[in-house]
Amino acid sequence: MTIAAWQFLVAESEPVQRELLAGVLRSAGAQHIQVVADGHAALRAVQSGAQGLAAAIDIVVLDLALDGMDGLELIRRLAEEKCRAGLVVVGAQSSDILFYVETMALAYGVDLLGAIAKPVTAARIEALLALYEPRTDQSTTPAIPSFSFAEVGKGLQAREFDPFFQPKIELETGEVKGLEMFARWRHPQHGVLGPAAFVPVLEANGRIDFLDWSMIEKSVAACRTLHDQGIPIACSVNVDPTTLAHPQFITQIEGCLARHRILPGHLTFEITESAVLQTDPHFLERLLRLRMIGFGLAIDDYGTARSNLQLLASIPFSELKIDPSFVDGASKKRAIGTVLKSYLGLARSLDRWSCAVGVETKQDWDFLQNLGCTYAQGYYIASPMPVEDVPAWLADWRQFF
Repeated sequence: MTIAAWQFLVAESEPVQRELLAGVLRSAGAQHIQVVADGHAALRAVQSGAQGLAAAIDIVVLDLALDGMDGLELIRRLAEEKCRAGLVVVGAQSSDILFYVETMALAYGVDLLGAIAKPVTAARIEALLALYEPRTDQSTTPAIPSFSFAEVGKGLQAREFDPFFQPKIELETGEVKGLEMFARWRHPQHGVLGPAAFVPVLEANGRIDFLDWSMIEKSVAACRTLHDQGIPIACSVNVDPTTLAHPQFITQIEGCLARHRILPGHLTFEITESAVLQTDPHFLERLLRLRMIGFGLAIDDYGTARSNLQLLASIPFSELKIDPSFVDGASKKRAIGTVLKSYLGLARSLDRWSCAVGVETKQDWDFLQNLGCTYAQGYYIASPMPVEDVPAWLADWRQFF
């Protein structure tokens, strides 16, 4: 689908500027352009397209100073409507204000392509339009099967759950420095299922520890399998704080490592930012003991919670894993790139490793290398795979690098 086939909506209250914007789009190759003079009309046009009453809008070009409903409110209303169009914001405001508009729009979750200061040029518009990726019809996405707690428990007892592993690459050298575990259910009827099919029901019944211990045991065993093949690689496992807080956790994990002859330095526990950033002294003591024993501790999904930096500095973590929402597209979208740079700077200032999760393109990879990020992880490198596939993938990767 090319720009000539896209449906454009231009929302601009000033007639001359409205025609100028439409002209810039036509010079870029657009052929289907609808123009409106205020925010209310823009919202109605988007709603009509979403309801099938008119052609669905692909790109909305909106001015911040709209009559009736200004650009900020329109962005909020479009987010509430779950608008799937790409947004280009234009305005006469300063670059600082436009940057804050970008960050606000991204916080609302709209597909913001960028903000442009007036006067708008064809080159700038074309650069932003190049970022637009038409979304596929979500109705074609297979529905996730629904399972009861008893069904999930039966699957765990039958050892149908296995860890899959995604490589973590050191950006400076290209070397594989670790594997992160992702739980998968090899369901006898539905095939391989991801966490959305089983984690919610385990959490609702307060037994996520069933899954955690199964995956820890199998991940450590997989780590031993790789070590025996001459691949002395470290593994990371996601663990719920309720599992970590169990009085016997440290004793049980040390027993697990002893059974499989794995040193603590080859295992990292990943805990989400929202879970790890707390002031409970007992929990902090548990984290500190794990670090003193030699385990790694990674803060996962960083950037998705409202972190208190003073509290963050008190957590004995070894690695900061930055959420994919601040990585994917960071090379092209200024607001995302700026936030990513600040997170990487924070990790450096605390003398911690940083890992960018969700690296989807070579552009993101190159961008991260230039920023001094420690590790990268994502589908550009590899999808999560069974442990038996890791040696062959690793051999191919080493040939590439």
